Amino acid sequence: MHSSLQGSSHSSSDSPSGYRQATRMPAPSVTLRVHKGGLMVAVKATLMRDVTLLIRRRGEVLNPLVFFALVITLFPIAISPDPELLAVIAPGLLWVAALLAALLSLDSLFRSDYDDGSLEQLLLAPQPLAALSLAKVAVHWLLTGLPLALMAPLLGIMLALPAGSYAVLALSLALGTASLSLIGAIGAALTVGLARGGVLLSLLVLPLYIPVLIFGAGAVQAAIVGDGVSAHLAILGALLAAALMLAPWAIAASLRISING
Repeated sequence: MHSSLQGSSHSSSDSPSGYRQATRMPAPSVTLRVHKGGLMVAVKATLMRDVTLLIRRRGEVLNPLVFFALVITLFPIAISPDPELLAVIAPGLLWVAALLAALLSLDSLFRSDYDDGSLEQLLLAPQPLAALSLAKVAVHWLLTGLPLALMAPLLGIMLALPAGSYAVLALSLALGTASLSLIGAIGAALTVGLARGGVLLSLLVLPLYIPVLIFGAGAVQAAIVGDGVSAHLAILGALLAAALMLAPWAIAASLRISING
């Protein structure tokens, strides 16, 4: 009787079904943690990093503003102090000076990141390079284009600009310099690997700046003569919208070309 029980127990343990039941282990529970907001965290970190670096390098922020102020200050001395003549040339003069001031700071947009290797890290990041590049351009506009737009009405007083055109001047420059930063960043990305890319950068982006310059100066001129400015501002807004949609992808492609060859 005892041997029969042992035999039955051995036979049940040696059978394939009994072996599977004995060796079956509970599956470990795996919890997947999805990091929410990864892209926004990376964009915010890029914004904070670039703002901190530019605040430490105050010269790169102040140089365009000082250049803008010097150009506007020297023109009345060189041409004529006649208020009527200055009021006629003021829209174009302010816009050309602001355009050149914004162009002055574009060469350093990606240069420091290229020198210290941070640009390669951006290319290897899991987040889209276009979004991170847009964050860098936004910092450039906040610390260069926006101060130029806020500073322009004060310099317009020196050029006898009519008081009713100050708001249009600031708004047109705010829209226009954002487009200039986005367009200029494409050229800066293409020339970041060149030792002396400043001249080539100017040749690349200045032809693309012409539509923004025409409608920006036209908006201020229309405000001076009393015509409607909504059409000019609408076109500046449309140019900015087109630049926001297309420029980040062009910047990302240009950076990959410059880094990878």
